[in-house]
Amino acid sequence: MATSLLWYNARMVRVEFHCHTSASKDSLTRPADLVDACRRKRIERVVITDHNSIVGARAAQKLDPERVIVGEEIMTTRGEILAAFVTEEIPAGLSPQETIRRLKNQGAFISVSHPFDEFRKGAWRLDDLLEIIADVDAIEVFNSRCVLPRFNRAAQAFAEKHGLAGTVGSDAHAAFELGRSLLLLNPFEGADEMRVALRSARAQTHLSPPWFHLISRFAVLRKKIKIGLDMLQPP
Repeated sequence: MATSLLWYNARMVRVEFHCHTSASKDSLTRPADLVDACRRKRIERVVITDHNSIVGARAAQKLDPERVIVGEEIMTTRGEILAAFVTEEIPAGLSPQETIRRLKNQGAFISVSHPFDEFRKGAWRLDDLLEIIADVDAIEVFNSRCVLPRFNRAAQAFAEKHGLAGTVGSDAHAAFELGRSLLLLNPFEGADEMRVALRSARAQTHLSPPWFHLISRFAVLRKKIKIGLDMLQPP
């Protein structure tokens, strides 16, 4: 039995489920740098979840198709949805129901990112979240960038109460953040196998210090300055 258990654990892969590239307005991480960081950190699978975009994820997947999963973090009219195995980009500003319908049509895996983080624009009201729980695969029960631990505890309690699987993620906006929170899963291919693998998942989680959010703010500011300078250039 002990030998079998060791073999089972050795087969599990380390998965980063929530991270961003420069395709997000609040990140400067180039897709190539993200891929290199995952290789160095021995992150075998990475779901790149840029805000309302799959451009960065697609660019990274071309560099390492076996490692990179195309995902997206989508801002709906009620809160943010976190998806994996996305084949067609979903625009921001749709209702949660329409966003989920479009994701289901392409066979994507659907989670809800940091649902109870009151400091984020993408947080959910309880009533709105209850309306969609029958149509999602999981809840993000731990996000490293949640400033207060109670936000993650509330997500974990909600998932357990409603019998939902849990995902965790670093929410990395810089390459050095990658891997702060990982899921250990049995090897999987595609959304259906990911759903099965989550049943026996193990999580490795670490909260990030609040100053990590300054990285995002700096990225937003730098991009705004660049746009302003570009506009000042003569035609």
